[in-house]
Amino acid sequence: MSDRFVTQTIHDKTLDVSLRPGAFADFAGQVKVKERLELAVEAAKMRKESLDHILLSGPPGLGKTTLAYILAKAMGVNVVVTSGPVIEKAGDLAGLLTKLEAGDVLFIDEIHRLQKTVEEYLYPAMEDFRLDIVIDQGPNARSVKLQLPRFTLVGATTRSGLLTSPMRSRFGLTERLDYYAAEELARIITRAARILNVEIDQDGANEIAGRSRGTPRIANNLLKRCRDYAQVKAKSATITAEIADAALKMLEIDEHGLDEMDKRILETLVIKFVGKPVGVNSLAVAVGEEPDTIEEVYEPFLIMEGYLKRTPQGRVPTELAYKKLGVSRKRDGELL
Repeated sequence: MSDRFVTQTIHDKTLDVSLRPGAFADFAGQVKVKERLELAVEAAKMRKESLDHILLSGPPGLGKTTLAYILAKAMGVNVVVTSGPVIEKAGDLAGLLTKLEAGDVLFIDEIHRLQKTVEEYLYPAMEDFRLDIVIDQGPNARSVKLQLPRFTLVGATTRSGLLTSPMRSRFGLTERLDYYAAEELARIITRAARILNVEIDQDGANEIAGRSRGTPRIANNLLKRCRDYAQVKAKSATITAEIADAALKMLEIDEHGLDEMDKRILETLVIKFVGKPVGVNSLAVAVGEEPDTIEEVYEPFLIMEGYLKRTPQGRVPTELAYKKLGVSRKRDGELL
């Protein structure tokens, strides 16, 4: 297995490891998803089998990687972590699969970005736990069959629509993670503060939760920034609502969780393009961001909150976006 796989695994295992819940009982939110996964784990353990392959989809930062670790720990097996773009050729995939032991979890993040050739090699590995590799080329080419231990593939994707039908059909369990309610995020923030040895009152946790875009990863990051502000600027041992508000205003995050890029996107749609439909590539050029980032990071939240809608012609701001910016428009779409 190449060094980049080892580095990826170590990086994912150490990234915010102290804040990651280690068991289903500590994982807040996603109640229905958690219930179904716990059931699958208990059933597999009773039958002394490995878990079915599991596909987790949803926006970034909702806990897909965390759930992969929790599943592996609940089953008492190891987890190997990598991502779709890292697996460049069949040999890379073979290196990963042949290192697995019976029951181990292979977690592939952004699985929709796997190379087509790699994906085809993965099919027999998922179905028959067999790997067919072609060695050499031309007249010297020969096929080598490798028998693999029964493992569990946990795939994660932020864009499930880009997964091919053959790949999607090979997962026994498919779950979508949704954005978290503010109350759930407040519990996550309180738990994280306890781990970080930071004092925070309930109003402070609620203030951060309300601006965290329904995403635990963002909530934890904002908590750390509020901790810095409380220590350096406010000279306070406790994060209160007032301190959290001041810290988040400094970060240009408003009371609805919109940051500077969100506002730039809305201003571009409303003012530059006068509310007319805009393609994602044109929008990306106008705001200086990558199209994939707009589609995967910013758009889901703006659509969920009702500021933006997708149409066959392009992205269109809603009335709420005009109200947010304090701009009105005439019937023909031109700004007043």
